[in-house]
Amino acid sequence: MVKTISATKAKSNFDDVMKQAKIAPVIVEQDGKAEVVVLSKKAYDQLIAAKEKTDLQTRLEDLHARIRTELAGRTLPDPVEMIRQGWEEREAEDE
Repeated sequence: MVKTISATKAKSNFDDVMKQAKIAPVIVEQDGKAEVVVLSKKAYDQLIAAKEKTDLQTRLEDLHARIRTELAGRTLPDPVEMIRQGWEEREAEDE
């Protein structure tokens, strides 16, 4: 459960705020308005990881769109067949 406290109380009881933040985020208000959130390092790391995953997903989607545009309806060769051909070429070179 998220806890909300005043900035004055947070300042005078910061050790308690840190303990509470390890359990759930703590919203700190100033003049009755939420200004900051104190959260655990674990929760912060999870937020950053989720953002990085979202960024990676977006980059992959953009890359796939570019590839589809560049292919312009053409299809790529079967990867299994390409690998087989590579093996055959390497074996022929080794002989």
